Amino acid sequence: MATLFPSRIARAALLAATLATLSACAGSTEGKDVAYVARDVESLYAEAQRRLDRGNTLVAAALFDEVERQHPYSPWARRAQLMSAFSYYIARDYNKAIQNAQRFLSIHPGNKDAPYAYYLIALSYYEQISDVNRDQKITEQAQTALREVNRRFPQTEYAADARLKLDLVVDHLAGKEMEIGRHYQRMGLWLAAEMRFRNVI
Repeated sequence: MATLFPSRIARAALLAATLATLSACAGSTEGKDVAYVARDVESLYAEAQRRLDRGNTLVAAALFDEVERQHPYSPWARRAQLMSAFSYYIARDYNKAIQNAQRFLSIHPGNKDAPYAYYLIALSYYEQISDVNRDQKITEQAQTALREVNRRFPQTEYAADARLKLDLVVDHLAGKEMEIGRHYQRMGLWLAAEMRFRNVI
């Protein structure tokens, strides 16, 4: 049975070191449009799962999307929404991962897998954090999303990981403040530089 579920794969694929390997493999995966072929929901979901297991992450995501499109009222559709978001995350298509996870939450806000969806959104922002010399909008979005995970689900493993990542995000933003402060110093804008440095303390 193709019943691999996000809450079960989270420990193995998102919290473990193997995630980096999976993501690296996904980088070479090319996404292709999936032609519409009417199939029963279980075989369609199983095919999507097989593609994901083989590393064909974008094809898997498209097939999970197809599960929802062809069978929108099936319980499999709810599973497929999250699995699609996860597949896009592994493929490093973070915008689609966020989009699909947010859609899942808008339709199923009280679902038992809502914590995972919030966590996946936070991870998708976190993975896009750039160096301190670039705009830090994504970093701030990651910080907001990680805080939301910790606020909503403080006793979960997702919150525990979010707290660790929040420490790194704070350090990253502090690095940006220091970089701006040093820039003001070079320009002789001492007061502006001091204000930036105070933000780090």
